[in-house]
Amino acid sequence: MPSSVIARFDYDDAHARLTVTFITGRIYEYFAVPSAIAADFRAAASKGAFFNTQIRDRYPFREIKPIGDAYRKRSAR
Repeated sequence: MPSSVIARFDYDDAHARLTVTFITGRIYEYFAVPSAIAADFRAAASKGAFFNTQIRDRYPFREIKPIGDAYRKRSAR
């Protein structure tokens, strides 16, 4: 999955949660993401374009902020 924007992503099917790590190091969790969207994201030729058109601003999310070895979760919506 080479991408100039997205470093990695994981999907938790049991909770319909998509976790996206950007190359900047910022990490976001997206909620209520259908498994079909996650599968299409995985298969997309351009992860950044797919993210911008199919995920960003379409699902509730929060940013996970690193603090030392722990993480603080901040609600974005």
